[in-house]
Amino acid sequence: MKKFASTYLALVFLLLYLPIFYLIAYAFNSGDDMNKFTGFSLTHFQAMFGDSRLMLILVQTFFLAFLSSLLATAIGTFGAIYIYQARKKWQGLFLGLNNILMVAPDVMIGASFLILFTVAGFQLGFVSVLASHVAFSIPIVVLMILPRLQEMNDDMIKAAYDLGASQPQMLKEIMLPYLTPAIIAGYFMAFTYSLDDFAVTFFVTGNGFSTLSVEIYSRARQGISLEINALSALVFLFSIFLVIGYYFISREKEAE
Repeated sequence: MKKFASTYLALVFLLLYLPIFYLIAYAFNSGDDMNKFTGFSLTHFQAMFGDSRLMLILVQTFFLAFLSSLLATAIGTFGAIYIYQARKKWQGLFLGLNNILMVAPDVMIGASFLILFTVAGFQLGFVSVLASHVAFSIPIVVLMILPRLQEMNDDMIKAAYDLGASQPQMLKEIMLPYLTPAIIAGYFMAFTYSLDDFAVTFFVTGNGFSTLSVEIYSRARQGISLEINALSALVFLFSIFLVIGYYFISREKEAE
């Protein structure tokens, strides 16, 4: 049974990663398409770095992901604390409202934001995309932090208050340090969701702002360029470093 499970897991990982490595391999193709690998070349990486529009969109996408994740993590952390401290009869309601946003289709969320911004007369662009990404990332952060809160020993909080600590002091010295691994996990999850989101962004982006997912979709309709393969290789490499960084940060915080 154990051997079968290992074989099944290996097959799943193979099916997941083989298309990614196939895509990355053709980033080094000297040809102009993915029909045949004609030789090794860095031409498409040079073309990618020479594409000023693509580089600008890459920077915009990562800046958006970093900023939206930071805001969503701050809001989601205190939202999770509020839900945890709420009365039992209200916790179920708040969690239900939070979970609805997790399971709701992205198309519906994107259309809702588009209607909201249109009715409010808000111009679509960076701010509208940022607000949307913060909004759909908050429930993710809440769900990452709540389990950590539920594992927390309430006696630690009571002891802090008994020793004369104010609520801000208790948060700073007791609760937030304890929640740090979950907060980091929530941030990385929000960053990932923001980085690869397409459906919501497609609805709320304006003419003067775009992200990688929307740009790749626009270019794909005209035929896939191997510049996109090169870009995908760099993004995948960055994702690996992100996961490794998260692993070591989490281990360090857990050891403290």
